[in-house]
Amino acid sequence: MERVCENTTSADFRQNKFSNFVPVIRSGDWSDIGGRQYMEDAHVCIPDLAKNFGFPSLNNEVVSFYGVITASQSIFPFPSLTDKLYCHTSLLVANAGDCRAVLSRCGTAIEMSMDHRPCSLTEKLRIESLGGYVDDGYLNGLLGVTRALGDWHLEGMKEVGEPGGPLSAEPELKMITLTKDDEFLIIGSDGIWDVFSNQNSVDFARRRLQEHNDVKLCCKEIVEEAIRRGASDNLTAVLVSFHVEAPPQIKVDRPGRVARSISADGLNSLRILLGRQ
Repeated sequence: MERVCENTTSADFRQNKFSNFVPVIRSGDWSDIGGRQYMEDAHVCIPDLAKNFGFPSLNNEVVSFYGVITASQSIFPFPSLTDKLYCHTSLLVANAGDCRAVLSRCGTAIEMSMDHRPCSLTEKLRIESLGGYVDDGYLNGLLGVTRALGDWHLEGMKEVGEPGGPLSAEPELKMITLTKDDEFLIIGSDGIWDVFSNQNSVDFARRRLQEHNDVKLCCKEIVEEAIRRGASDNLTAVLVSFHVEAPPQIKVDRPGRVARSISADGLNSLRILLGRQ
């Protein structure tokens, strides 16, 4: 796949009387080897798939493709943004593995993908129904993910035909209709989510965008903050913004939350520090 990874903007989504919200897409990305000796992650940012590959658009449809791929296990989530004639703008996320996509809606984190890990009960049941097993948190005692592209060299993981082996390449899909309340989407490799919760990543990105409104710089700051928090894995972050303006300053009410005198970033840093004692 062609890699187009700059601070890109696509304003080709066409407004029509049938659409409630047409986003202006701005995307940025950043990667770092983290605590590893080499880079395993890759990312793809294509604001207009048809234009980049020379295909004509159908029915005035523009499709943007963004993805994070972890090379060691070929796992990826990607959002596909479309604005179809007579249709609303849709966000489609496909995920196979333990990368993750998180949407910010008025400052509240919405998880758009599920991590495919052996500790998931639904994945464990699927694995066992196909003759596999979970041993000490690993699929067949070997892999920390339960879905991935590739890995045909691992014996007993995949089989040609139906029903296939316990290591599935079939992605799970989640699609929503975007509204003006949807601010941005964060796609990150598993190293990001080792030190960021979904809500913490949204809170962190909102603050940074409010400061400078630079999506690529925001991705760099997410990766750098993950390193500061002690992340040991490779780190890749892609941010897709749906507005030209920075997210507004709003007070987010979250049920079950209580007032506290320390920020989420500070609390996480304290936990890491105490864990090293």
